[in-house]
This record gives sequence, structure tokens and C-alpha cells, in this order.
Amino acid sequence: MMSDDDEPLTLSADTLAALMEFKNEKQEREEQFAKLQEAAEKKFVDSKLIKEKGMDLFQEDWQLSQFWYSDNTADILADELLEGADEDTVICIASAPSVYAAIKKRDADTLPTQQIWLLEFDKRFSALAGDKFGFYDYNHPLELPEAIKGKVNRLLIDPPFLEEQCQTKSSQSAHALLSKDKTSKTKNGVLKYRLISCTGERMRDVIKKTYPDTNPTTFLPEHANGLSNEFMCYASYEGKNWKWNKN
Repeated sequence: MMSDDDEPLTLSADTLAALMEFKNEKQEREEQFAKLQEAAEKKFVDSKLIKEKGMDLFQEDWQLSQFWYSDNTADILADELLEGADEDTVICIASAPSVYAAIKKRDADTLPTQQIWLLEFDKRFSALAGDKFGFYDYNHPLELPEAIKGKVNRLLIDPPFLEEQCQTKSSQSAHALLSKDKTSKTKNGVLKYRLISCTGERMRDVIKKTYPDTNPTTFLPEHANGLSNEFMCYASYEGKNWKWNKN
């Protein structure tokens, strides 16, 4: 029985309006994603929807340690993967779907290669990558698409968790994916091999062990919704957007 002190919970008009706006945005996102997924199942990716919405189609799941890059960071990393590539260059993005989305937002006719793969645990992104999507679980580092094992020329990998086991297992995937040829150049005269790993600064010693051919760079990745952990970019080369960080 309700006592005199037990009054029904009421929300202010502003709170109700904010709640309704959140529900409407969620419903709109789900409807747009459903359209994208349907298009992908028909092997036709709705590029217009991707260009308009990008990563707004995919809400972050913090339980999966999902934190999307800012648009600027995603574009810079996309530029580095694509720069100087040719039609024979195989590019793979592992656990960094916002960079893949940045590439998909570009005019397909301007991309130097169509061999751009996304490896990701979250199967929602199969709608984004179509037949270039591979389910990836770092706990099973060698369960990778046979089509690209040992054939990837340029790899960006961003392990989801800042702990040594995740980083080490992810590096096993990286080494299984990457081509052993590190000296060939593209038809544009640019070194074909590029390895980039974006992860927390506190993983520096682990990176030294797992990717001995990389160095910390001056480029500091940023995330769209803010992330308290300090992130760094480690790479096998000095690019247009970074130099070696000698500090």
C-alpha cells in the first residue's frame, strides 16, 4: 500500500524531452543500420548512407571496449594506409572500424586499391565491409581469412584492451597476416610495407617486444567521445603525418 509519503515519480519537461530525443535518435539509427545491413546482404553497400552517417550508424559498446576515433584521426590513418598504394596493395584494418568507415566515405573511384579488408569482432560491421569483412577474435589469433594470410602489405591494428595478453595475441595475428616482403615498392615508387599500431602509451614496452620494427611516432590518436588513456601511434616508417618520437 502506498503511504502518504510515497508520491509517484515524475520527470521534468526538459528530462522527458531529452529522453524522447534519445529514443528517437536510437530508433533512427536502428532503421538506418537495418537499411545498410539489407543492402550489404544483397552485396550492394549503400555508399550514400555511409557517406552521410559514417560511424554514427554504429553506437559504441563499451563492454567491447569500443571507442571510435575522431573524424580527423580516422582520416589521417586512412591517408597513411592509402598513400602511394597501387591496385596490387592489400590493406587490412583490424579492430579499428572507424578508419574503415573513413575510407568507405570516400569516392570509390579515387581509391588506389579495392583490396581493403576489415577484421572485427563486432559482426555489425559486416554491413560496412561486405565480402571484405572477416570476423576476428584476438583470443584466437590465427583464425583469419585464408584469402589474406601472409598477403597483407599494409596493416593498421588497434587491440581492444590495454593489457599484455591482448596485445601479444593481436601481434600474432599481425605477423600471420603481413607479407614477408618488406622491401618491394608500389608502382608509385612508395614502400609497399607499412605496419601501424595505435594503442595506449603504457603498452610501449609490449610494443617493443611484439613489433620490433616499429617506433613511437609524433602522431597522437584522438577519440570522438574522449578517452582518458593516453594513446600513441607506433609505425614501421615515418609518414607524411608523423615523424619518430625520440622522447
